Amino acid sequence: MRLVHLSDLHLGYRQYQRLTPGGVNQREADVAATFRTAIDRVIALDPDLIVVAGDVFHAVRPPNQAILHAFMQFGRLVQALPNAKIILVAGNHDSPRSAETGGILQLFAQLGLHVVDREPRRLSFPDRDLSVFAVPDVPGLVRPSLNREGDARYNVLVIHGEVQGMLPDNAMPGDRASVQFTHAELAAARWDYVALGHYHVFREVLPNTFYSGSIDYTSLNPWGERYEEDIARIKGKGFIERDLDTGAMTFHSLPASRPFIDLPPIDARNLTAAETDERIRSTVDACVGGIDDKIVRLIVRDVQRHVGRELDHKAIRDYKRRALNFHLDIRRPDTLRLHGAGAPGRRQSLNEIVREKLLARPLASDVDRTALVDRAIAYLDEAQLIAVPSGFLDI
Repeated sequence: MRLVHLSDLHLGYRQYQRLTPGGVNQREADVAATFRTAIDRVIALDPDLIVVAGDVFHAVRPPNQAILHAFMQFGRLVQALPNAKIILVAGNHDSPRSAETGGILQLFAQLGLHVVDREPRRLSFPDRDLSVFAVPDVPGLVRPSLNREGDARYNVLVIHGEVQGMLPDNAMPGDRASVQFTHAELAAARWDYVALGHYHVFREVLPNTFYSGSIDYTSLNPWGERYEEDIARIKGKGFIERDLDTGAMTFHSLPASRPFIDLPPIDARNLTAAETDERIRSTVDACVGGIDDKIVRLIVRDVQRHVGRELDHKAIRDYKRRALNFHLDIRRPDTLRLHGAGAPGRRQSLNEIVREKLLARPLASDVDRTALVDRAIAYLDEAQLIAVPSGFLDI
């Protein structure tokens, strides 16, 4: 019995303001292309069971283009693998806040997929001697008891949620799953395999329990994900293939839809504006393959406020024009609190305060949190580069 485990497709994800010639957001098109490639790979593997562990879409009300693309690709999967069992479990991005509001996932039941989007459900496939317990991430979920039932040969648990204590610090608090389980509750030893969704980096929780990670960079903190992948020597995004008889597992990497380039950071301490400009220019020029059409970040530390105002903004605008997104992350020198309550330490920057507040603030389901945070930070970055009028205090 061979299983394929995907998660966090986030179809309909939109980021940045660049459009394709057809008028589609470029990042939405990138993610759609990645999903098409993933379907190609799954068809080639010809597994017995395919589970998608939540967040099929990036928003409860995805754009029509994303719905159509998902329907076509899942339809292609069903047609190519008519004997495979395909299970879709709702994630927090798929689930409306109100139980009275219907989600879009039931559409895919028309294709023959097994959709679990309102409450935990146990799916039995006697012809495969298989039982799958699927737990969606829905508001107000009554915590189920994660017990095996029956005497099926193969028992699989699929959950979109968090395993307590497993998510690292860079997993943003504004996008937490509403379902959290302890190791004791999971009782992974009861199951042949536990397929987890929600966390976007491939991660082994236990030898039979895994987050497959997302198929593309669609979270609030892609740079944190890339850092984790580098530390763990994970080759980007992908999905899991698992043999339930032997326990053999393969992580299948997917080709990156768009290069993410984190340029070497610059220490601008004691540098003039002209010297900082030159460091920025030489760092950008040294990027292998150039920055054109890529997603690029360049951190410049210890930039005095007056130096930031005097940088070559024409050159910076040119970098932004060339890249799909060029984020010049200018960071002020650390400020120590010498007075007031509390121990001395670094004071949060305005950008950090705004980001933290927006990530934690409740939003309407049709508001794209990622786009909102990025737009707010971009406005602040632009504002910080404008000269402060005479008489204003630098606080």
